[in-house]
Amino acid sequence: MEQTSDTTPQKTDTGQISIEARVSDLVRLGIIALFTYWTLRLIAPFALIIVWSAILAVALFPLFQGLSRLLGGRPIIAATTIVVACLVLIITPLALVAVNFIDAAEVLIEKLRNENLTLAAAPEAIRGWPIVGERIYASWNQIASDLAAAIIRFEEPLRRALGVVIGKLASIAGGVLGFVASIILSGVFLTMSDRLAETIHVLARRIAGDKGVGFARLAGTTVRNVSRGVIGVAFLQTLLCALCFAFFDVPARGALTFVVLVLCLMQIGPALVLVPLIIWGWYSWPATTALVFTVISIPILIVDNILKPILMARGLTTPMAIIVIGVIGGTLSYGLLGLFLGPVILSVFYELLRAWAWPSGTSSVAQATLKDVAQQTSPSPERPVT
Repeated sequence: MEQTSDTTPQKTDTGQISIEARVSDLVRLGIIALFTYWTLRLIAPFALIIVWSAILAVALFPLFQGLSRLLGGRPIIAATTIVVACLVLIITPLALVAVNFIDAAEVLIEKLRNENLTLAAAPEAIRGWPIVGERIYASWNQIASDLAAAIIRFEEPLRRALGVVIGKLASIAGGVLGFVASIILSGVFLTMSDRLAETIHVLARRIAGDKGVGFARLAGTTVRNVSRGVIGVAFLQTLLCALCFAFFDVPARGALTFVVLVLCLMQIGPALVLVPLIIWGWYSWPATTALVFTVISIPILIVDNILKPILMARGLTTPMAIIVIGVIGGTLSYGLLGLFLGPVILSVFYELLRAWAWPSGTSSVAQATLKDVAQQTSPSPERPVT
């Protein structure tokens, strides 16, 4: 009986200590959660720029390493060179698009100011369209005969449409500024690459052990392959198309260049723009000019079929549907920056999900990366946790 009475206070004390420990843990977790929430709120306006900068730094790291060795171990000069080159390569096609839009807007404003804006009569072929052809033909000719009255009549819808267009142009301008900031920040990340890589590996090991390090390396490999094979080739084709359009003075070349960029990111290619332009050129230009344009356009049409197998033939098998969903979803969610961010993020998630859920069915890159990490890490339980 005495033993029973002695152990009762001990059990009560143990239970009280356990409750106090749990309360202390909950308080600590609450404080950590509060500071995490505040931190996320503070960095939320810059999250897209930071993520895109990190992706650019991962994609450009092999080039940074080679250039740094070539310059005698000067990482700051190497990072600065890469940043300047990227700014020139990215801003050039975007500047061509912007200049073309501005020129078209100036011409339209000048015609409206001089009351010299006219609309051609409707083609006779429209009358042959079933059901709606006659109505479209009559409405078109009515507007063309008195364009000023039609503009006054539809002033309110036109004003709303113009507001939407201006809003989209402002969003594109913000995206371009985000690009510039991301490229500059990626140069800073490159100069800190060793410390950042060590930090990422430590966090990955804390979260998922040695397999987390393998997932981190797989994410880096996926980013580099998708960036080179999808975004890099898309930029190259868009730049070549923009230069070709500018050289041959193609009408609406700014809008066409942007359409080419979207099509190339969606893995469709520039054929939907270049082929109609080639046909139009043979009807509108002299035969020599049309022939030269055709000869130049053919290599641009097939360059992705040559470069993509070389740049992405490292075992990654990301389906085209993932890339397309990433492009469309990223654009709808985050605008111009999401156009490039979407396919990369979705491809990384796809590869990591496959490596985690179906280890035997992953790509050769994932298997090689995880196997390499497994060989490098010691299986001994006495290994200290970093």
